[in-house]
Amino acid sequence: MSHQTREEIERIVLTHLRRTVMQLEGQPIDTSLSMKDLGANSLDIVEVVSGSMRTLRIRIPRAELEHLTDVAGLVDLLHAKALEKS
Repeated sequence: MSHQTREEIERIVLTHLRRTVMQLEGQPIDTSLSMKDLGANSLDIVEVVSGSMRTLRIRIPRAELEHLTDVAGLVDLLHAKALEKS
């Protein structure tokens, strides 16, 4: 299986974010912002992260997720895990 590019992973994360936070539908998303800054509550964030991990078939321990501060950080972490896995 070929590894996914960072751009593909970002697209997956943003798709889950737009599905979960309705006001983001059709809007450009600044990945330097946190999900909270983009209007997500804590349940939304869990949904976006778990949905993205499910789509990518990647598991990340909660401890590694806790230090993330923005959407780009999540994308970077998922991309690093995808590279490790491939």
